[in-house]
Amino acid sequence: MTCGAAGRAALLTAALLAAALPAGAAEGTAVFRLCMACHAIARDTGQMTGPSLWAIVGRPAGSVPGFAYSPAMRHSGIVWDEDTLDRFLADPRRVVPANRMAFPGVRRAEDRRALIDFLKQAPR
Repeated sequence: MTCGAAGRAALLTAALLAAALPAGAAEGTAVFRLCMACHAIARDTGQMTGPSLWAIVGRPAGSVPGFAYSPAMRHSGIVWDEDTLDRFLADPRRVVPANRMAFPGVRRAEDRRALIDFLKQAPR
C-alpha cells in the first residue's frame, strides 16, 4: 500500500494523538490503521479516497465540503453519533446501501468502541 503525503500525514497525526489520549481511545489508533488508507483525521487533508474524519461525531453524513459522496451517503439523513458510527462500522453496506466505501466493516465490538473513542478524542 502506498500512502502518499496525505497518508503519511494521517499516520503522523494518529501517532501524535495516541500519545496524548486516554487508554481506551489510544487503543483506537491501532484500529484506525484499517481506515488510514482512505481517511485522515486532520481538518485539512487534501484529496484522499475517503473524506476526513476530523470532528465526525455530531456531523451529518455526506457533509465534508468538496468531497464527492455517493448519493446514498448524501441523502442518508444520518448524523454521526456513537450509535450510528457503531452500526455503520459494523456493516457499512447494511446501514447505507449503495455507499461507495469498499470496506467490509469492523467485526469486533471492542475494536469499534476503541475506534469511536479515538475519533471522539481527535482535535476539533
